[in-house]
Amino acid sequence: MADAPYLVALALVEIAGQRALPLTGKSQSAAAAAAVDPGDDGRTLALELLLRLWQRSDEGPLQRAAGDASLLVLELPMDVMTEQLPRLKATWISSGDTAALLLSLQGLATRAWRISIAKYEPVRLIAWP
Repeated sequence: MADAPYLVALALVEIAGQRALPLTGKSQSAAAAAAVDPGDDGRTLALELLLRLWQRSDEGPLQRAAGDASLLVLELPMDVMTEQLPRLKATWISSGDTAALLLSLQGLATRAWRISIAKYEPVRLIAWP
């Protein structure tokens, strides 16, 4: 399972004027990694992330930091998840260079989707970029 990709949902947001990058994730099975999209696992991670954001809204106003690319689900190799993602997160929180972060995430992700929802429709995971 160590070689299995890791599925991560993350949010680029500002809470009370401070950048934050909350995330949640889980290991994928080989079958899930071979599927067209992350399916129920991706939607479950999106829900967990959104609930976490909602709880943090008590800290102050919540704002997306990257427009439609503010809520993402990424498939990452485990070593990227544990070694490179924490560095990218820290760099973005201190620098605020959103374009550089998004470009780096695109380069590191095996596959990526943005989280979208429309009124009266279920959560959708749309291939990103």
